[in-house]
Amino acid sequence: MPMDEPQHRLTVVGGGVMGSSIAALALGHGVPVTLVDLTEDVLRVTRENVDRQLRHAQLLGALPEGCAPAELVTTTSPAAAAEATAVIEAVVEFSGTKAKVLAEFAALTGPGVPLITNTSGIPVDELAEAVPHPEDLVGTHFMNPPFLIKAVEVIRGPRTGERTLARVGSLLTALGRTAIEVRDAPGFVTSRLLHPMINDAARVVEAGTATVEAVDELMRKCLGHPTGPLATADLIGIDNLVDSLNILFERTQDPGCRPCELLLEKVRSGDLGRKSGRGFYDYGKASM
Repeated sequence: MPMDEPQHRLTVVGGGVMGSSIAALALGHGVPVTLVDLTEDVLRVTRENVDRQLRHAQLLGALPEGCAPAELVTTTSPAAAAEATAVIEAVVEFSGTKAKVLAEFAALTGPGVPLITNTSGIPVDELAEAVPHPEDLVGTHFMNPPFLIKAVEVIRGPRTGERTLARVGSLLTALGRTAIEVRDAPGFVTSRLLHPMINDAARVVEAGTATVEAVDELMRKCLGHPTGPLATADLIGIDNLVDSLNILFERTQDPGCRPCELLLEKVRSGDLGRKSGRGFYDYGKASM
């Protein structure tokens, strides 16, 4: 780490699936985390999820050998972010909510502290309107689970500054991740390719052409997809997938991005994937 680079002190806003997963990744690499959410009940569940993911990562050998986990502080007070060297926003995939959170934390940290929106599809420059220093804002798209997936899509908005990119690159290096930089656009690269493909896989099942299991097995064994698209949907969270597809459809008008009825029905039924215990597959109990 360069001599003028401060020790990383990360604030994560949002204790859901991605917020807790990013926190676990950072803690496992020795980076202290302050995690902010709205209620103590949410934070209690978040702490349990972080602990579980740290155990899984250690069992899988996914963390640096000999590195003791750093300290996790959980709080309902945004003011705890004042000393952060970077803030990762990982709240729900709605631009208005993200913009409000980014504006609040920008006021607390002041200029020069990277504001990182973890989004699967909202263009960074849309959110830049909400912050006083757009050069501090950058996008990331961590894949789930972050402790196993080594690369992170880094989205450079039109107003993202070089200093911000350098600092985010330093943070990701400290987390053992490879940053792959892309330009700003709806869905960027990964979601723009993956999410319509999952939508099409669900349409195949909806049409009765093949079972869920057959679709995933063919994609794994014939086309090299590591998990299968519908198992991947369960891992992403089907509600999150539908939100991302809606963002893509609204901004591109690509009909392939309009969520199919099977996905919508699963969301209405509460079958959201691993986190609810049932999605395209039955997991017995909630596992996220």
